[in-house]
Amino acid sequence: MSKRFSEPDDLASPTLRRRAVAAARGEADFDLLITGGTLVDMVTGELRKADIGIVDALIASVHEHGAFSRAKSVMRVDGQFITPGLIDTHMHIESSMVTPETYARAVLPRGVTTICWDPHEFGNVHGLNGVRWALDAVADLPLRVVTLAPSCVPSAPGLERAGADFGPREMAEMLSWPGIGGIAEVMNMQGVIEADPRMSGIIDAGLASGKLVCGHARSLTGSRLNAFMAAGITSDHELTSAADLLEKLRAGMAIELRGSHDHLLPEFVDVLNKLPHLPQTLTLCTDDVFPDDLLNAGGLDDVVRRLVRYGLMPEWALRAATLNAARRLKRDDLGLIASGRRADIAIFADFSEFQCTYTIVNGQLVARDGRMLQALAGHDCSPLHGSVQVPPLEADDFKVRVENDRAQVEVAIIDRPRFTQWASALTKAEDGFVIPPPGTTMISVTHRHGQAEARPKTGYLGQWGDWKGAFCTTVAHDSHNLTVFGGNEADMALAANAVIEMGGGMAVAQGGKILARLPLPVSGLVSEAPLDTVAEEFSNIRTAMNQVVDWQPPYLVFKACFGATLACNAGPHQTDIGIADVASGKVLETPVLN
Repeated sequence: MSKRFSEPDDLASPTLRRRAVAAARGEADFDLLITGGTLVDMVTGELRKADIGIVDALIASVHEHGAFSRAKSVMRVDGQFITPGLIDTHMHIESSMVTPETYARAVLPRGVTTICWDPHEFGNVHGLNGVRWALDAVADLPLRVVTLAPSCVPSAPGLERAGADFGPREMAEMLSWPGIGGIAEVMNMQGVIEADPRMSGIIDAGLASGKLVCGHARSLTGSRLNAFMAAGITSDHELTSAADLLEKLRAGMAIELRGSHDHLLPEFVDVLNKLPHLPQTLTLCTDDVFPDDLLNAGGLDDVVRRLVRYGLMPEWALRAATLNAARRLKRDDLGLIASGRRADIAIFADFSEFQCTYTIVNGQLVARDGRMLQALAGHDCSPLHGSVQVPPLEADDFKVRVENDRAQVEVAIIDRPRFTQWASALTKAEDGFVIPPPGTTMISVTHRHGQAEARPKTGYLGQWGDWKGAFCTTVAHDSHNLTVFGGNEADMALAANAVIEMGGGMAVAQGGKILARLPLPVSGLVSEAPLDTVAEEFSNIRTAMNQVVDWQPPYLVFKACFGATLACNAGPHQTDIGIADVASGKVLETPVLN
């Protein structure tokens, strides 16, 4: 068993505690003494001068500046701010398109010491083997990773097909593994509310384990929210407005306030600032961070930074990212700089931009001035290669067939990005194929996991702009099938074949040419290349996409492409089966209505 999986019981060592007691009395040396800095007190909110004495992985003493001097090593941090290490309560490493060790290398120097990882992307592609791989890949990283068991593989059973199918039996097995901290975001909201036996069994397994049962409560309100929580689900990160945030806080949910929807953060800050105190149930998370954003802005530190820029008190933002987060994760050893707690510490040069100068994990200095101080060993990714099981495609494969040519054909439209709704349009058929209705964008999803025939299923999107080319991706939440958007079938086939040839990834095509590509051969989700390489290639994809479509924030944005197939959310969504609607539980195999 990895040493990491023995936490937090490792701090119960009698030998360690006796050493710490002796050092706290001034009768033995600290292993490390941090002196001269300003402690950000997560309990009182005070900023006060204090020195911190550390023995092994344990904080032995927090005392007045200069009270003790016996130490094997002394770290002077005059004028700097000392906080607990930052804790990201909900995230997906795969969204950054890099390996776990590369992700750790990116966030540790920024003061992030713990993440709560839902590897459901790997689970959706590789099943239980993907989750086992995730556990093994993070077991010995200096970044603390609380790994959760994916709850919704696929996210909407019967409406889509992933690479695996997790029911109550698979959930119970995962919860028995060392290192699994609970159930990851339960996304099948309709199944929970209707007490579907499959979802009820999955939640029951989590409740029986005594571990976390995390949620995904997009657009739930009133009686539906109460029913979702009554089932045993205790958290949400899918916030859509300030009113939504306030209702869920009042309901008693643990909030994982995410930074991945920046346009919502100002109104979140506004409603929080009107409360008499910071809710103890408010934590922070990143959810999804693209590789160029990770490289240039960071991880959870960036969320803290932006919240403060939008007007949240720094003490509140940090408390949400530390003490509140530790309580949510049931980790009393984390989130507070106090004698007897774990020595996970971030030291910042300032109290607004939060430039991290030192990161300490388990009492060990792991990063200084933005750089790791130790090499991180990579984990073998070869078991996750070869996940795109799709033959080359042709332009006609993306067309919608009809039995005969008609003067008028009525077709279903998946209207609006993100908050989808049903619509319809009249068009024509020619040579046995539907002519896409004017003003629509084609979306086509092809099963890529070898569980069914790899045949494109095409639908039409409304209010997605005028596409002058095509985009293909195997990053498509959450079943991650081969997904293509486009304004013409020829460019769609070109982009799709480029991705198939790479073994997964992204490609942008326009006018018969590939403008940009990003190989993601690990599960079709991740690259083994360094972060700066992946960030540059992803940035090139973004730039190319700006030539293909004129974005209209906040909803018609590039990021919307990756969630367009998320069938568990309300409204119609294109999947590898057809156009699925979770409310009715039905699927249109073809958009042709008449």
